[in-house]
Amino acid sequence: MKILFTFPGQGTQHAGMLQNLPGNELTQAREVLGDEVDRLDTAAALTHTRAVQLSLLIAGVAWARELERRGVSPDIVSGLSIGAYPAAVVAGALDFTDALNLVALRGDLMEQAYPHGYGLTAIMGLTLPMVEQLIDGTGTYIANLNAETQIVIAGSDDGMAEVAKRALAKGASKAKRLAVSVPSHCELLAEPAQKLVAAFESVTLSRPRLAYLSGSTGRVLWQPERIADDLALNMARTVRWQEAVVSANEREARLAIEMPPGGVLTCLTRQAAWEGETISLERSGVDVAVHLAKRLRA
Repeated sequence: MKILFTFPGQGTQHAGMLQNLPGNELTQAREVLGDEVDRLDTAAALTHTRAVQLSLLIAGVAWARELERRGVSPDIVSGLSIGAYPAAVVAGALDFTDALNLVALRGDLMEQAYPHGYGLTAIMGLTLPMVEQLIDGTGTYIANLNAETQIVIAGSDDGMAEVAKRALAKGASKAKRLAVSVPSHCELLAEPAQKLVAAFESVTLSRPRLAYLSGSTGRVLWQPERIADDLALNMARTVRWQEAVVSANEREARLAIEMPPGGVLTCLTRQAAWEGETISLERSGVDVAVHLAKRLRA
């Protein structure tokens, strides 16, 4: 039986999320990014994509490494959107310093492309074919396939508001604007994604020491060049989280531990026919995670 570490995407961030981090990841980040690191998790900073994504990277790596120090090592790692970067670091495919520089650039490129008026909205209670009909003519796109009846759309605020209105009229249980300020995971970000591809040309990735499961394709990737492609272009590709969870389940992962912050992936994993246990580290605590992992390995 195997252990899966999951790393969340934007929308889970909160002020103070980098306080009391274990390990020395904050110190390493400060050496790369300077004093900016001391302000990343303030409420004001977290209104910007760059700060959100860097905070998620640092937190994800710090808590995953803390679990490893406690004797809990993953067999598989997977991240949703920006969560792919800490997953790649923990898998040994991407150096943490390189990840910091790439994520800072990623956040800047995304925010500069769409500084305001765009984002993501989650539609709950409707299937993909139903949502595909609702977005027709609104200029919005399918962004995330999180679960069978949780579909995220990307686009302008006005376009998403129209889809939300249509969805609720069709019986959706909820249509929620997410705390994401850019239209991720669709062709609107194709141009900035290509700029990130160019940046990856100066970075050397390694073959991962454990399974890196793409949240965009639902497949395990081992070749460094394919992981680089996955990381660089995932901002413009549909998230297929449900497929990733099914793949991990097929590989006999039976404990999924979500790195802080939040517990969104824990809920989504449970909805994807997951056969094991899944917990949020932030909500359950390190001691519970260690206990469950040791019981699984026994």
